[in-house]
Amino acid sequence: MGQLFHTALYLPLLNLLVFFYNVIPGRDIGVAIIILTVLLRLLVWPLAKQSIVAQKQMSGLQPKLNALKEQYKNDKQALAAATMKLYKDEKMNPLSSCVPLLIQLPLLIVFYWVLRDVLNSKNLNELYPFVANPGSIKVLAFGFLDLLKPNYVLAVLAGGAQFWQAKMLPMARPIVKTEGSKDEDMTAMMNKQMVYMMPLMTVVIGFSLPGGLSLYWLITTLMTVFQQKIILRGTSAVSTTASPS
Repeated sequence: MGQLFHTALYLPLLNLLVFFYNVIPGRDIGVAIIILTVLLRLLVWPLAKQSIVAQKQMSGLQPKLNALKEQYKNDKQALAAATMKLYKDEKMNPLSSCVPLLIQLPLLIVFYWVLRDVLNSKNLNELYPFVANPGSIKVLAFGFLDLLKPNYVLAVLAGGAQFWQAKMLPMARPIVKTEGSKDEDMTAMMNKQMVYMMPLMTVVIGFSLPGGLSLYWLITTLMTVFQQKIILRGTSAVSTTASPS
């Protein structure tokens, strides 16, 4: 772990999680994880919005892209030029939906490290002076859930939530294919993998991870669904208002 990540991301998240653990009545680590997860999702709201809006815009461009592929199906160079012109005319960057996700990735990775260490009561000596050291972390959440051990129910719920989230995304909708083009087949296959394979991988990986990490993934995915509903509803309302009657 680089010193920059340790100082700028790891330590603040570690201290926040332990702080919430200290102030919550009964010192419930499960509640502390939920509170911090919600705060993190709110923190990255602007990035999530940018990514979701970009995916919806890309979905809206799909019919025009299909038409170009049909028009230039025998001329790949002309197709590439026409596609770039379409992106320029529509003021759309095809990578704009990926960049916000890549920016969020380091935060997610560091939070994984924090949860792993806190559940094992590690690195509590690195707490800030104003955050009390609890000595050890009680891994029993809600009075019955051991978050240090793998939890199959939480893993399945996390996978189900991810499936729900993926099905909501505009890019996960069926691709209208044009005759003679193979690109749509590849896109459709990638979309299907995103909708079905990623949730399945979440369940499989969750079976081997501490339950606290599955709880975090479940809550962050549910928050993402909530954000997507608000953002997509807002962009739909804007589109309806802007369209001629």
